[in-house]
Amino acid sequence: MLLAIQTGLRASELLRLTRGDLHLGTGPHVSCRGKGRKNRITPLIANTVATLRTWLAERGGTPTDPLFPTRRGRALSRDALEHRLANYVATATRACPSLQTKRISAHVLRHTAAMQLLQADVDTSVIALWLGHENVETTQIYLHADLRLKERALARTRPPTTKPGRFRPSDSLLAFLEGL
Repeated sequence: MLLAIQTGLRASELLRLTRGDLHLGTGPHVSCRGKGRKNRITPLIANTVATLRTWLAERGGTPTDPLFPTRRGRALSRDALEHRLANYVATATRACPSLQTKRISAHVLRHTAAMQLLQADVDTSVIALWLGHENVETTQIYLHADLRLKERALARTRPPTTKPGRFRPSDSLLAFLEGL
């Protein structure tokens, strides 16, 4: 789940990953073949690299083995991924009851990655590349600005000389407007 949230990979891309798709040395990244059979490289942060190193050490295997295998060594299915995610959400709901009203899926993890990049002031064209979108307009679907983003945007657009509070027009301005 950490890899999905950090990279924004599609569920199908995540499930097709092999051990050989991870590059955890200098310039750590994951390589994947995305939609339209396009290759994409996504950088990894230190925390994700450390977690993946532990995972690989526990699992063993060859570079052609699935990164996330079933007990029989095959790649996980989409249903298996969603089932595991549902179990993690149920566990997290005990500590954070508000999750109970949320619908969380593998695709929501992709939205989370996009929003984290947006909140870090990453340009939408870079986010589009990150997510493997050909068109920046496609990325806009993922970028539902939250209240913090809207407040930051508002803070940047407010003239610095504006006093806080509600605008109170002068009597002369009101008289002028009534005369129109």
